[in-house]
Amino acid sequence: MDVNHHQRYTLPDRSFANILKRDIARLAEGLGFSASEVGKINIIVSEMASNLVKHSPQGGELLVKTIGEKASALEIICLDNGPGMSEPRRMMQDGISTTGTAGEGLGAIKRQSDEFDLYSQPGSGTIILSRVHRAAGQVHPPQRQSRFETGVVMVPKPGEQLCGDGYAIIEEGNNLYLIALDGLGHGANANEASQLAAQVFQSNYKSDLPVNLRLIHTLIRRTRGAVGSIAHINVARNQISYCGVGNIAGKIFCPEGGKQATTCRNIISYNGILGHNIPTTLNNQVAEWNNSRTLVLHSDGLRSRWDLNKYPGILNHDPTTIAAVLFKEFSRQTDDTLVMVVRNKV
Repeated sequence: MDVNHHQRYTLPDRSFANILKRDIARLAEGLGFSASEVGKINIIVSEMASNLVKHSPQGGELLVKTIGEKASALEIICLDNGPGMSEPRRMMQDGISTTGTAGEGLGAIKRQSDEFDLYSQPGSGTIILSRVHRAAGQVHPPQRQSRFETGVVMVPKPGEQLCGDGYAIIEEGNNLYLIALDGLGHGANANEASQLAAQVFQSNYKSDLPVNLRLIHTLIRRTRGAVGSIAHINVARNQISYCGVGNIAGKIFCPEGGKQATTCRNIISYNGILGHNIPTTLNNQVAEWNNSRTLVLHSDGLRSRWDLNKYPGILNHDPTTIAAVLFKEFSRQTDDTLVMVVRNKV
């Protein structure tokens, strides 16, 4: 599956808008997007950049990556640290503006996007998620309907080209198998460790979780080492199993009334480092899983003290939007960062 990290495009001031637009257009052209699809992407990026200039004077950024088989779509996430909106749905209507402009920006982004989501609240800025599908990338037999929704934001440490975090997700019928990884340090050596660990996991994803972790531990000894957590969701059994080594953390949420993001389980791992030293005893942890539950896993690039209850209604949004909110609000910015969000597709 596609496990590309997001590329960061910062916009410290208005003068960078054209550079940002040009670079993302070149990326899309190089991936085989048609002229009309690149045109859509240009409009989306232009409007996002305009919003950042108007509403995020301290600077904002875009996260961009390809998704799907054969780079069949381009995902663009706008991270706006501005004042946020009290009525985001109203602000998407053409003609509505807080800065005296034509008020067509959010509506234009939504119209040009094949998939669109927006989360905003006063005091916490705004997240805009846009995906544009490449028509040529859709020419393949229709795939089985997925039972799960997953969202991932993975970003290298500022200044690094490779990401030392990594992950893998495998869906098979009623089952979802995943691993979240963080190679020690950052850069090429950390990337090597996490990528090798992900490959070992994918070759043995049906193994008992502690067995798979021990195999990863053995086979990545020549690398710098990594920490990692494996989870297995079985929809038919309404069950999630997980086991981890090192500081991959996370939570399982059980929303109350569709608004409160109540934590029903903290994801806790064993002390140790895969490839160096792991406990003699590793056991699966098992919890209830159903359509109302959401799993969040993250590397230590995200600060540990975060609370989704500060973001009313966030669990009703696209999993990638949830991951982007956590990244924007809680990323340390001194390390690689991985945030994974998983739930059943209802």
